[in-house]
Amino acid sequence: MNVSVTIATKPADCRTKQDVRAQLDRIDSTLVALFAERHQYVTRMAELKDDPHEAYDKARIDAIIARVRERAEALDLDEDQAELIWRTLIDWNVNYEKGVITARHRGGGQHGR
Repeated sequence: MNVSVTIATKPADCRTKQDVRAQLDRIDSTLVALFAERHQYVTRMAELKDDPHEAYDKARIDAIIARVRERAEALDLDEDQAELIWRTLIDWNVNYEKGVITARHRGGGQHGR
């Protein structure tokens, strides 16, 4: 497998659109790896829960969203945009967990990715 490594460059130091695109591609690659790692923990959480209703925890979700909004603001990122991304991620995770738990109760074993 041929892996291209792009060295991080500050936005102001990018001289061309291609320079910017290379940085965006580098960041996207890192995000995918982080989402894959996060998914492993979501899967483990689903394995530890006994009831599909446990997948939705409003207090936990509200706390996560508050932290994300606070962190976004500190990083000069639009808080509403960050919240939308995290709510989408959380909604997907809740549905995934429910599916894993339900499949286990039906004797279906692990839920597919």
